[in-house]
Amino acid sequence: MLLDRYWEHLDELYGRIRATQRDAIERAGRLIAGAVDKGGCVHIRDSGHIIDSELIYRGGGLILYKAFRYSLVVEDAVRKRDRGGLDTSMEGLARYALKSSGAMPGDVLICGSVSGRTFDVVDLAYEAGKMGIKIIAITSMSYAKSVESPHSSGKKLYELADVVIDNCAPAAEAMMEVEGLEPRLCAASGLSAAMIMWSVTTVVTEELLKLGKAPGVLKSANFPGGNDYNKSYVEPRYEREGL
Repeated sequence: MLLDRYWEHLDELYGRIRATQRDAIERAGRLIAGAVDKGGCVHIRDSGHIIDSELIYRGGGLILYKAFRYSLVVEDAVRKRDRGGLDTSMEGLARYALKSSGAMPGDVLICGSVSGRTFDVVDLAYEAGKMGIKIIAITSMSYAKSVESPHSSGKKLYELADVVIDNCAPAAEAMMEVEGLEPRLCAASGLSAAMIMWSVTTVVTEELLKLGKAPGVLKSANFPGGNDYNKSYVEPRYEREGL
């Protein structure tokens, strides 16, 4: 059955991560814990493959993970015309987003882009690095090495990062060849990224506990007492101490 084949692929994917990415996962965890110990904050920017939705405000997760999101709203109701001859690049917008944010030098930015060429993620990592923010990249190295960067720097995400964690997804994402289908089936990156970041979380937690600083761990808001605990203890403590 396809189901059995899929589970085999999952076992292979997780096994590959365990065999090849432990060192990078541990370095990422230590980097985050060290930054938080010094008063730094942790920002997450993802291209839409689970990292930000999986980690942010989850029962059993750390309050210190915060999503970094921005948008540009333009109101201009003129008629539509061909603007193909104009430079419409949004490169550099991330610089202004960072200026408007709470980000500071010494913080950590976790960036997720499977291909490593997602424009807004690369632009943000590029500008954040110049600001003195440490970058952790979650990417597929097999994918990233097969594509070109659209950024004027010529850099892809992994080339801008202090720590690179390979999500071990194949180029173009999907894992399974299926007879009768032209595209491959079942993307790998979301599942692997979730495994990786929860693994990083265990390292962050252990390192902070070694420093005598217990990180704020959220309870499920839908479990009895969970929401009260989060609102009365975890959130206020994070605002005071960054933990």
